[in-house]
Amino acid sequence: MGIKVKVAGFLAASAVAVTTALGAAPVAHASPTTVVNGILSTVGGCQTANDDLIKFCTNLERLTPEIPMMLKLNPVGTRIVVLGAALNRDGSMKPVLITRLKAALSLARSYPTAGIITTGGLPRGGRTEAQAMRTWLIANGVWPWRIATENRSRSTVENARYTARMLAAGRATGAVVVSSPTHVKRAMINFRQSVRGSIPVAGVISGYTNGAPSSDGSSSGSS
Repeated sequence: MGIKVKVAGFLAASAVAVTTALGAAPVAHASPTTVVNGILSTVGGCQTANDDLIKFCTNLERLTPEIPMMLKLNPVGTRIVVLGAALNRDGSMKPVLITRLKAALSLARSYPTAGIITTGGLPRGGRTEAQAMRTWLIANGVWPWRIATENRSRSTVENARYTARMLAAGRATGAVVVSSPTHVKRAMINFRQSVRGSIPVAGVISGYTNGAPSSDGSSSGSS
């Protein structure tokens, strides 16, 4: 408990220092929670190859639908990663997955230079989760060249493992993982373990309505 209190105090002080150092423009609309999460994602301890530290640090973060600092500061190098959920038998998407896509679409529209990765295997109706998500994003105005698909994974661990290779190959400088409120922290831990401290990883939760979590319910499949 003492360690957590000390870390919280350090982060609060760091948030003020970082905000001042960066200036008003980049962080004008960033809440203290977003700034602290940004610090945790980088110098705060989450960007490491130590599994225990990753878990401890990630559990200190406060889940939020807000735009992470790394996307605000470097939208060109940051990738938006949307995690899949099991499709219906006919290949259509369940509400939980559409909710995740809506959150990702909001980020994509706000930062049109950011690349997107849809991740999820388990084909139904002739297409994978990642392919279904890509089709939905294109239908909603995202340029096809922005979207890469990871079609092999069958679990969150595999989502992270296979996507980490794509992030490295594409020389990404950071990743923002988009998923349901009950799933994001587990996914962030898996992704941070997979990149082994090479880049920072942040999270964005989907399914919020008027500031409260919706009952989208995390699904089976790669979630």
